[in-house]
Amino acid sequence: MEAIAIFDAPGKGRGLKATKEMWAGDVVFSEAGLAAVVFDSMAERICHSCFRSQPKLQRCGQCRFAHYCDRTCQRAGWAEHKDECGAIKTYGKAPNETVRLTARIVWRLDKEGSLVTDTQMTTVEDLEDHIFGMPNDDLQEIKVDIHNFLDYWPRNKKQHTVDDLSHIFGVVNCNGFTVSDQKGLQAVGVGLFPNLCLVNHDCWPNCTVILNHGNQSAVNTMFHSQPRIELRALGKISEGEELTVSYVDYLNVSEDRQSLLKAQYFFDCTCDHCKNHTKDDVKMAGKEVDGVKVPEEQVKEASDYCRVTLEKINKSRLSGDYHEVVVMCRDCMKRAEPVLAETHIYLLKLWSTLSEVQAYLQFVDDAADLSRKVVEGYNKIYHPNNAALGLATMRSGVSHWQAGLIDVGHGMICKAYAILMVTHGPTHPITQDLEAMRMQTEMEFRMFTQNEYVYHSMREAALKNRPMTMMNEPVSVQDGIKNLFHRRK
Repeated sequence: MEAIAIFDAPGKGRGLKATKEMWAGDVVFSEAGLAAVVFDSMAERICHSCFRSQPKLQRCGQCRFAHYCDRTCQRAGWAEHKDECGAIKTYGKAPNETVRLTARIVWRLDKEGSLVTDTQMTTVEDLEDHIFGMPNDDLQEIKVDIHNFLDYWPRNKKQHTVDDLSHIFGVVNCNGFTVSDQKGLQAVGVGLFPNLCLVNHDCWPNCTVILNHGNQSAVNTMFHSQPRIELRALGKISEGEELTVSYVDYLNVSEDRQSLLKAQYFFDCTCDHCKNHTKDDVKMAGKEVDGVKVPEEQVKEASDYCRVTLEKINKSRLSGDYHEVVVMCRDCMKRAEPVLAETHIYLLKLWSTLSEVQAYLQFVDDAADLSRKVVEGYNKIYHPNNAALGLATMRSGVSHWQAGLIDVGHGMICKAYAILMVTHGPTHPITQDLEAMRMQTEMEFRMFTQNEYVYHSMREAALKNRPMTMMNEPVSVQDGIKNLFHRRK
């Protein structure tokens, strides 16, 4: 923590600033979570200790709720699960994720005090809860959660006042960090990281946050490293400069971002990109044909149609009706493509959705073409070192590689690797996977440049002997990681 300091950020309250110069890819700080839990919907699919997704998990024999990769993970997670295990047995069931996370926080604070590590720069008591600014619906949910917490909390443990619990539930409500799986592609849980809560928002930030799952491969748990978040610099940060991250996806226009931030985090964003509506014209642009722009009325009509259709598409996606997703995407694209520019965010979302589904269904040529359009659009909108741009470039590279377009695929995989080295670092599983892909595609690209016919002949023979494996099933908009912090739906 010697590279950062707390200061009073004008108009924002407390914030963090750099005490020395940093460069792209530098780890500003890392922090183990105060507590973290798996989402209710993922309780049987995700390890409750390392948060990795596994096809087969072992269930806790006592509470029969927690699941683990193996005995090693169960031993590693026992310190956090011990009190929870007994409470679930007594209560008769596991409460929702918000109650479970709050209980884990309270158990730890009761045992270790308000500062649980030497590097913790703030306490839970000092974090904002925004209770007085919450809408009535959110306040009612917190009241219900407190009632369930008091029923769940063991009678032989230290009892807490409603005011204290309200504060912690409020902190969790607006500061709960979205925990991802080992690949960093899917939201699987929520945790509280006190130091991260001090990092203020900016729509065009100088830092990004990733979850490093650590190492749990050793049989002896004393050699395990805890899952931790890493705050990583996206570019040069000068000494004294405020450290910022983006709480929401920059793909939204400034008005939508401001509405999200006000509703979820209770502040008005006054960053330069919001004040100047930077790139809003690009994100909502109409098509230009032979120097003539499509009329604004047609652009608005097509935009409204796409927004409504995307909601329907996501419902079909959630239910796994991928044929219906393809049909709706195709119909919407026929109407939108002649009117909307290739940087229009709704068109990009359509292409992104359809490319993922087509990749899953192994229509790789179509997936490659669509994903290339997505990357070209993202390049004109996102920060050059944005993680979403890196992941989209990676997917496009893989689709081109699978489609036999090794020259384009290798180039995109190399570009994605360069971005994710900054945003995720060399030890993250997804970066290591990309490194293996980069080496493989480089070898194939050399073969391709030497003799295209031999390359394609060998590729076809290899595919006949070993068919391509299925891509991961497309995740829904809700499951994907769109926001830095988690809010209960």
